[in-house]
Order: sequence, then structure tokens, then C-alpha cells
Amino acid sequence: MRITDTSDLWWKNAVLYCLDVETFMDWDGDGRGDFGGLAHRLDYLSDLGVTCLWLMPFFPTPDRDDGYDIMDFYGIDKRLGHIGDLVEVIRSAKDRGMRVIADLVVNHTSDRHPWFQAARSSPDSPYRDFYVWSDEIPKDAPETVFPGEEKGVWSFDEKAGQYYLHRFYKHQPDLNTANPKVREEIAKVLGYWLQLGLSGFRVDAVPFFLETTEGMLPEGPDAGHSYLRDLRSFVGRRQGDAILLGEVNLKFKDQLAYFGGPDGDELSMQFDFESMQRFYLSLVREDARPLARTLARRPKLALQSQWANFVRNHDELTLDKLTEVERREVFDALGPEPRMQVYDRGIVRRLPTMLDGDPRRIRMAYSLLFSLPGTPVLFYGEEIGMGENLDAGGRQAVRTPMQWTDAKNGGFSTARPSALPNPVVADGFGPDHINVNQQRHDPDSLLSFIQLLIRRYRASAEIGWGDLTILEQPHASVLAHRVTGPLGSMIALHNFSPNALTVPLTVDGADAETRLVDLLQEGETRTDDRGRAELDLEGYGYRWLRILDPGTRRLS
Repeated sequence: MRITDTSDLWWKNAVLYCLDVETFMDWDGDGRGDFGGLAHRLDYLSDLGVTCLWLMPFFPTPDRDDGYDIMDFYGIDKRLGHIGDLVEVIRSAKDRGMRVIADLVVNHTSDRHPWFQAARSSPDSPYRDFYVWSDEIPKDAPETVFPGEEKGVWSFDEKAGQYYLHRFYKHQPDLNTANPKVREEIAKVLGYWLQLGLSGFRVDAVPFFLETTEGMLPEGPDAGHSYLRDLRSFVGRRQGDAILLGEVNLKFKDQLAYFGGPDGDELSMQFDFESMQRFYLSLVREDARPLARTLARRPKLALQSQWANFVRNHDELTLDKLTEVERREVFDALGPEPRMQVYDRGIVRRLPTMLDGDPRRIRMAYSLLFSLPGTPVLFYGEEIGMGENLDAGGRQAVRTPMQWTDAKNGGFSTARPSALPNPVVADGFGPDHINVNQQRHDPDSLLSFIQLLIRRYRASAEIGWGDLTILEQPHASVLAHRVTGPLGSMIALHNFSPNALTVPLTVDGADAETRLVDLLQEGETRTDDRGRAELDLEGYGYRWLRILDPGTRRLS
């Protein structure tokens, strides 16, 4: 393998940054972020080290689900700008070495979409079969995605005279993806945005998109995956290096099928929900073993497939893969108040507030994120340690305006605060204390630390391309892992407890000439003739160590 090969599968060592245009930067002063504001902040994102922007929905919408209720798949919400503004952002981002992907939300539409309005108007409408209808509520109806907010997944439409399916909110009727005409429309949507310069899509709610209800995909048990392979093939034909990043919150064995197994011909990337959830369990217990056991059973992927690692995203911190006892343990420690919890499965807080602002634990968490095999994904504001505003309610708590300065509205907008899409974070995590401008001039800030992590990650191709090994050592609070690839090998140590300790390791293949060179600080450690070394870790400490042997032709 050559270093130049890393550009062919660029997503395997990318740095993704998720943002909502509406809450990132307001340039015209109307209170809502816009593409003009994003364009003027591209240099900031480039300086941070971002290589791919993931834009949350920017389409025309009634905005009852933060833009995920779409009225037109081919348009731009006029509050954010127009299509020319987006094209300028894509062009300018590429000029700075950044690609752009966008949310693909085709599991459902808004009930105000012209397709649904036509479908409900008559049983003979050509759009009737674009959605899923029933004369009665089926006895085996699946559960809603939003327990406590929706009573079920079937709602009666008076005009249509039938029930329609909605796995999400009732104002979001599910599309019938078994209908060839629906599939044709979805392909047109993909082709349209690829033609305008997008480098791929984050595919929303993939399992629901493919298997909305029993019997919708009639070709057989593999019908959904066959369709996903067709989509991946279509995207590849239109733009060879475009990606499909899938939201598939399932167990590892089930996720493997959505990659396309050993062929890797379905989703390019998937979020690793299992490891993320055990990471929080390990944080709470100050015990690395739950995470270590989960990482050890991560399935090996095809060369062109990749895990997307994250600490926090734009939704609730879902803990659905934990047992009820484990979930309650995390709730009690990180989100004990009822308003901090949602859907009986998640927490609506950001990492810094959950960790009481402890810089040691926050930095350890992000060091771990960037050292794990896979591609790191940041949610806007993570790089400066933004908090949440629980008064916004539910998922909106973490979707507050970006904090650029300590000025009014955190420098996000010059409009009156009541015109903003969400209230700015208050208290100790608001812009008075946490903002970009302040941290850009502080070499010891979290922003500077994240920049360092990104530089080291980008210079360590094995993290994106290598294989993971959990290393044996005696401390339950320590995660020690090694990543080895064709271009190098490194070890990372992370201490989940406040106690300083010494970690004894045996490095396979090492001898008295081997050096373990620190990547996040100055220093190095030599192994003995049997590959053994002892490494000191502070409380909540972390170390990255490049394994260098005589004759190694690379910088440390």
C-alpha cells in the first residue's frame, strides 16, 4: 500500500463535521443561520482540520421536526438562502480541501409534500402508492420511534379514508420504497445533488427506509439489501468516490449486512452505536472493560468499508443497546433529571455538561475518539466544549446557536434573541465563557487540543486503515489498544479513572531497538529485548505512541 492510496477511499481517514446551517452562522441578520454565514466560516473549519462537512437538512420544510420533515427534495429553504448559495459553499469548501455531504431523508416526507397531498386526494391518484395505506390498523404494528410523543405508527386520514404508516411523527408519512416509481424518484434526488457537487449522503434511518413494514419489499428477505446495493452502484456510477454514510442503530452482526458483508457493496460507512454506548458506560463506571469487550468483537470490514466513530451527535445520546440496569446507571450519573432524558432511551445533553466541565475527562474522551480505528465525526461546537440549553426541550437542547464570540447571541446573529431558532446556551457553558474567538488565541484551549488530535490522526493512516488489537494489561480502568496497518503501527492508552498509574505492556515484534514515541507530547520509551515497557498515565490520562523500529522511514 502507498500513502497515495488513501485518497482513493478518502472517507477512511477523513474528519467529518456535522452542522445545521440554521444554527451555525447568521450573515444577513434575520436571526437564522444561512449559507452566507457558513461560507464565511469555511476558513475556520479548514483551520480546524475538517475534511468533510455533513449538512443537516436544508430543504423546504414546515420545520416541525427541525427540517427532517421535507416538502421538496430538490429545493433550499428560503430562510437559509437559495441554490446558488449552496453551490458557492460547495465550491469554496472544495477549494479549501473539504468535501460536502448532506442528509438523505427518504424514509418519509412531510405531510405537506405535494406527493402526499396528491396521494390523499383520491384512491386513483398516481401518488397513492407512494405511501403505505391500510383500511385497518394491522395487529402486528411496529412500535413508534418516539414513545411518549406518538401513540402508534398508524394514523387515520379523513380525506383519504384510510390509515397511513409513519414510523416517526404522524406529520411524516412513510414512503413506500417497494414502489418502483418511488425508487426512481429517490435516484433522481441522489443524481440531482451529486450533479451539483455533493460528495455523498448521510442516509437517515436506513433500516426503516428499507423495511418500512412487512410485505412492502416483496422480492424476498434480501430485497432491502438488494435495493441498497443498487443505490450504492448508482451513486458510484454518477460520482466514483461519493459515499453513503448510514444511520443503522443495530447490533454489529446486523450492521455487517448493511455494509454488504465481505463485498462491501452497500453502505460505505456506518456509525458505531454499540461502542459509543459502552464508552459512556465505561465513563460512568471508571472501568474500560465494557468498551474494550465491545471493541474486541467489532467485525472486520471489507477494505472499502469504514466505521464512523462519534462521542455525540445531533440527536439524543441513545442508550438503547444497554440493559435496563446499565441504562439507568448512565442516566443517574449523566442525566438524572427527567428533562435531561427522552424516549426512555436517551439523554439530551452534550459531553462537557455531562462531565461537569472536567477538562481531563473531556480531553481523554476526544483523544480516544480520534485514536480508535475508523473515521471521527464531530458535531458542531464540540471542538470548543459547548453545552446545551434544556429549556429548548428534547433534542433541540443540543441544537443551539454556535458560539463564536462573547458578544450578543454569542456572535451568531445580530438579531434580537427572540428571532433565533433556538435560545443560546446560558450558565457556565454559554458564550460568555466558551466561544471560538477566545479559544483561537489560547494554545491550551480545547479547540487547540482538538486541532492537535486532528493533525496527529491525519498523519497516522493506520487509524483509518489498520486493524485493532486490545492489549492485555492489569488495570481495569485502562483501555490499551494497538492499531496496525500497512503504513505503520501505534498504541493508545486511556485511563478512565482519576488515579495515576503505571501500565506494563508487551509489544509484539518489539525488541531493545524499538522506540515508542509519544505523539501528543514530547518523549519516548524504549522496550526491552522482550518487547516490554512500562508507561505512566495520569488520572484520566491518555497517550498515543508511535512504534518505531530501526530503519523506519517516517517522522514520529
